[in-house]
Amino acid sequence: MDRRRFLLRAGMTMAAGIAGPFAGVACAGERGEAKPVRGYGPLRPVADLRDGKVRLHLPDGFAYRSFSAAGQKFSDGSAVPGRHDGMAAFAAPRGTAYLVRNHEVNGPVGAFGDKGKAYDRMAGGGTSTLRVTRYGEVMRSGPSLTGTMMNCSGGPMPWKAWVTCEETVNGPDVGDDHSGGDNSRLTRRHGYIFEVPVLGAATAKPIRSAGRFAHESAAFDPTSGALYLTEDCFGFASGFYRYLPPANPVKAGRLLDGGRLQMLAVKGSPRQDLSAGQRPGAVYPTTWVDIDDPDPTFTGKPSNEAAVQAVGRQGRAKGAAIFSRLEGAIHHQGTVYFVSTQGGAPVPDAPEPDGFGRGHGQVWAYETGSGRLRLVYESPRASMLDLPDNVTVSPRGTLVLCEDGDGDNYLRGLTRQGEIFDFCRLAPIADDPGAEFAGSTFGPGGNTLYANIQSRQGMSFAIWGPWQRGAF
Repeated sequence: MDRRRFLLRAGMTMAAGIAGPFAGVACAGERGEAKPVRGYGPLRPVADLRDGKVRLHLPDGFAYRSFSAAGQKFSDGSAVPGRHDGMAAFAAPRGTAYLVRNHEVNGPVGAFGDKGKAYDRMAGGGTSTLRVTRYGEVMRSGPSLTGTMMNCSGGPMPWKAWVTCEETVNGPDVGDDHSGGDNSRLTRRHGYIFEVPVLGAATAKPIRSAGRFAHESAAFDPTSGALYLTEDCFGFASGFYRYLPPANPVKAGRLLDGGRLQMLAVKGSPRQDLSAGQRPGAVYPTTWVDIDDPDPTFTGKPSNEAAVQAVGRQGRAKGAAIFSRLEGAIHHQGTVYFVSTQGGAPVPDAPEPDGFGRGHGQVWAYETGSGRLRLVYESPRASMLDLPDNVTVSPRGTLVLCEDGDGDNYLRGLTRQGEIFDFCRLAPIADDPGAEFAGSTFGPGGNTLYANIQSRQGMSFAIWGPWQRGAF
């Protein structure tokens, strides 16, 4: 038996003894069928309480209201940008919620809001912060970080802040990206993470030691003080990282620069390819390798394709594992759940997607205490799970997966017992087949699920109803 097969079999032996949350998911994925889920029932078209248009299909008893669409006005009179993406909810007075929301705007299109406060006055991405009721009524809203670029997802921090991630390495020092935007018009380098406090203005200072790469999401482990980061290097291999700040942010009250960036590797198996199809319940022991130059200085203006791989190549040269398009991540009870959008084996009912990876989605779990990496779910076919993106967790511990597929896009639930189910379908948007769900997050008390639609315009939703009937 060769070494690779021995390690895989050893991992499966470990998996056989695993119990607890999501232990049953492996079998569901292997059979290629979903377990029946009682509670919410079939989806039906439901009118938006804001204007009567049907935008979502939901189970009986659920309602929603859209709000803060692109082109509408913030409380200060400035325009809401588009491309709504990752988002988190924080408790606000009298049962309301603060939402901190990303805008994944690319290119040198100019900053929204006050350009004098922008990180880069030519970049159009950033975050907005809103105070809303549980029924999606906006009480106050405005820009909170501007002049960043391609703010995809991020993560909520327990010291009442949102870490937002730039999914790009654009800047005046690298070649233009796939969109054709003129990088020479940018005034700052991009590809960093930024902290946005829930109350007050962001400093617009990047955490450079956390790397310059195509960041996607951030998940904080309060026990160790480590910040786990995903990378979506669309056309190339991606990695799973952790940033070890110089002081625990909970004690410091903020995320400090000057720490250490590391990349995950599988013990005894350098450059393990985890983007390929996995056996159900696969388990891997892991270690971490240091990134020596997390914020590389480029000379000669390299191509965007070379620059976006510069940090990841350092890790893989030391044996770091290979993933496909790591996107959403969430920390829950000592485990970081993260999504590989195109990971897994090819599925029979859909063409292979563009970019790195031939599958239609994996969900992984990294146990921060033991260092063990588990495959939670791998899509057996696109009709069950099609290119999952953002992820959050419900009050009952069920994962909420936002789809980014080419056909119908759903909010899907993945229960702790291995059940996968449809909860919400996006009604097709005219002239925008690429519209997708993003930024799902439960508000205080779990009464409202807030979510975004990322499209050419974009908007946010508040969804409420009889949650107790089902797994959320």
